[in-house]
Amino acid sequence: MKILVTGAAGFIGMHTCLRLLARGDEVVGIDNLNDYYDVRLKEARLARLTSHPGFSFHKLSVEDADGIHAVFASFKPQRVVHLAAQAGVRYSLQNPRAYIDANVLGFNNVLEACRHNAIEHLAYASSSSVYGGNTKLPFAEADSVDHPVSLYAATKKANELMAHTYSHLFGLPTTGLRFFTVYGPWGRPDMALFLFTKAILAGQPIDVFNHGQMVRDFTFIDDIVEGVIRVLDKPAAPDPAFDASNPDPSTSHAPYRVFNIGNNQPTPLMDYIQALELAIGKTAEKNFLPMQPGDVPATAANTDALNAWVGFKPDTAVKVGVARFVTWYREYNKV
Repeated sequence: MKILVTGAAGFIGMHTCLRLLARGDEVVGIDNLNDYYDVRLKEARLARLTSHPGFSFHKLSVEDADGIHAVFASFKPQRVVHLAAQAGVRYSLQNPRAYIDANVLGFNNVLEACRHNAIEHLAYASSSSVYGGNTKLPFAEADSVDHPVSLYAATKKANELMAHTYSHLFGLPTTGLRFFTVYGPWGRPDMALFLFTKAILAGQPIDVFNHGQMVRDFTFIDDIVEGVIRVLDKPAAPDPAFDASNPDPSTSHAPYRVFNIGNNQPTPLMDYIQALELAIGKTAEKNFLPMQPGDVPATAANTDALNAWVGFKPDTAVKVGVARFVTWYREYNKV
């Protein structure tokens, strides 16, 4: 197929593009290579993609409506994977405008381009952060997501609402994917695993928030990509069992779906750190600090709906995934 991927130089974007190219798809990637984190890492990811004859690239922001429409018109994709976004919960407290521009305005530009170019299916990144202050675990797609605790989470919920509108009004099949704490090789430098690894190898202390009393459904990148591609290959369809008098927010009478993609193995943060210490062969010095604004103490994914839809359940053990990250980190940074 011909597939357009936004955020192609990102962590999930690069891995997704590589998998699509490996199976023979023609891929056009869009990314603005912004400096939210080290651009050299994004360029290194992009270099892995541009060596493939089936890949082409446009340096472009999703906020650029004319540019987005021009790429759609020239490439004529059949399906779209939208991963471009301003990421990070904590940064949204410092620069909220970046989230509105990229995650709301940018997403609307992608929706409009899909609408006007007869796209067969739009699969897009949502986030486990939409569950906000919910304390019932594991999180299920039918749960309320009306209490976000960060602007990042609010923009991701807005994406789901906007997608439903386009599915309803224009028959555009859309599927939102609520990613749970993605980690692995080529990951983002602002994520805990990257920060912890860098500090431990340098003999520096690591900052452990909420005094270590955090639980996350850490999900390995290969599992995320497998879920993304399986979902992309099965366009959203109207739910014949949808009951408008008792609506399930994850399905619809329109061709609209929302799924969790998580490991379904919630792991205490201290166990995650222990797996990292084991992989590195060194014990970390720890600074125990209070919870940061916008964070939540625990996440866990119910993935029954994803499994029922595409027959897939992420299952990579944390100790396996962390070890693979450390191997990559040492090779990439020559440490």
